[in-house]
Amino acid sequence: MPDTKAALPDPKTLEIVKRLVAFDTTSRDSNLALIDWVREYLAKLGIDSHLVFDATGKKANLWATIGPADRPGLVLSGHTDVVPIDGQEWTVAPFEPAVKDGKLYGRGTTDMKSFVGVCLALAPHFQQAKLKTPIHFAFSYDEEVGCLGVRRLLDDLQARGIAPMGCVVGEPTSMKVIRAHKGKISVRAHVRGFECHSSLAPRGVNAIQYAARAIAELVRMGDKLAAEGPFDREFDIPFTTVHVGTIRGGTALNIVPKDCQFDFEFRHLPVHDPRQLFAEFEAFVRRELEPQMRAVHADTGFTFEEISSFPGLGGDEDSEVVQAAKAASGGNATAKVAFGTEAGLFEARGIPTVICGPGDIDQAHKPDEFVALEQIALCEQFLRRLVERFESRP
Repeated sequence: MPDTKAALPDPKTLEIVKRLVAFDTTSRDSNLALIDWVREYLAKLGIDSHLVFDATGKKANLWATIGPADRPGLVLSGHTDVVPIDGQEWTVAPFEPAVKDGKLYGRGTTDMKSFVGVCLALAPHFQQAKLKTPIHFAFSYDEEVGCLGVRRLLDDLQARGIAPMGCVVGEPTSMKVIRAHKGKISVRAHVRGFECHSSLAPRGVNAIQYAARAIAELVRMGDKLAAEGPFDREFDIPFTTVHVGTIRGGTALNIVPKDCQFDFEFRHLPVHDPRQLFAEFEAFVRRELEPQMRAVHADTGFTFEEISSFPGLGGDEDSEVVQAAKAASGGNATAKVAFGTEAGLFEARGIPTVICGPGDIDQAHKPDEFVALEQIALCEQFLRRLVERFESRP
């Protein structure tokens, strides 16, 4: 069993994590300064890096291999981007990481630069190990805006004939082993109405009011899923959820609004088909709402645009990577979570994947984000034990 008492990480590990957090890699901006630093750090250890860029050339994924390159390896995966700090009330400087009361504060400390930092800090240890199974680093961009970067990375691996035997995604799980998570599909609805003076409201088509009726249907669907399922009680939220996150429309109170736009999502159990749910919702709109709108004016209606999606992670309890993660963590059980990660995309490419990383997901995306130093130390222990297991793997 690992020693789970309070511990401190290696000072070198902490310094690397701080260095990573100091890079402002908000998803809307480039991550190349961080990637260049990581590539230079690995190069000094004699480890080559392979970069996979986005279409603009301003962002990149990094792939590196330690150990024999002629056989399937274990991927240690993390994203380098962070969510914005806009509108949040921070009491510490978000990109000037600082330690206070056993916690490291800063944007990305939990989600998820601590895991990336531990991987990098342990690279020399991995080099010294007698690895029969290689260790791969996969550090991606734009996870926070739809798991975009890792898709290009996975395409590149496939094109180069690289087929890893397993993957550990280091999202914050308080170092518990997570074998399954929900998937997500997010959609933007645009409602096109017909504007007129509000005193003549029946002659117009109120885009906001029709959006409200559509949203009411989404609420009804969500309530039905919560009441009737399907259910998977191993999840923290055991059913598929429906959520409307933003709405905007109209120009003035005395004008019947021509346009309204709202964004919604289905976070679904791995066994649930979200496109079937969307088809049910769209059928309601086409059947119940658009005929009423077009009875007033023909050039009205709804259009839908998929914003992003990622698959759920099914997770095989008996897979080698799940068993290895359980042994390395000292835990006898696994769990399932509602939040999504890149893990489902690795699994969809035939790479068995598990999630285990330092920090509490409850800290992610919040002002004054922090990770407990003990969590970083436990992650060091976890990765050392994981590599020990693969030293002796046939």
